[in-house]
Amino acid sequence: MISKDDVTLAQKKWSDGLLEIVGKHINNLDYVSCASDFIDRLYDYQNCEVLFKPTLARDIQFRKSKDAALSYFVSGNNSFPEDKGFALKKWTNVRWENSGIQVFDSLALAMGNYYFTNSEGVTKVEFSFVYKKNDDGDLKIILHDSHLPFQD
Repeated sequence: MISKDDVTLAQKKWSDGLLEIVGKHINNLDYVSCASDFIDRLYDYQNCEVLFKPTLARDIQFRKSKDAALSYFVSGNNSFPEDKGFALKKWTNVRWENSGIQVFDSLALAMGNYYFTNSEGVTKVEFSFVYKKNDDGDLKIILHDSHLPFQD
């Protein structure tokens, strides 16, 4: 069974992983391998189709493979020319604000806002995530939908 604390821990692991990629990039270390490991640890591309709609994707909105997700986080894939590398924006902090978390046996859903801080300020992003508990007891992301708030 999944608890709400498990979900908030998974969110912390996601934030910590993103900031680790940022640190590797800033220090000219192997941030691409770090991002690949991040995706393997937190997303379930190994076992199912992950539904991933990243925040800053417009032309190719949905990323159904690990390579597509990796491109979003660190750029460098000619199949996704719009990608500038979300993890390369020198984020210094990620703060989660859950509107709600629902738990159903081996699945959990979370929705709310998360806030990304860098030298340019704070970016508010709306999110919905679905997590599935695997056989090792780890939560893996099977749906990641995030986008900028509606602008009138």
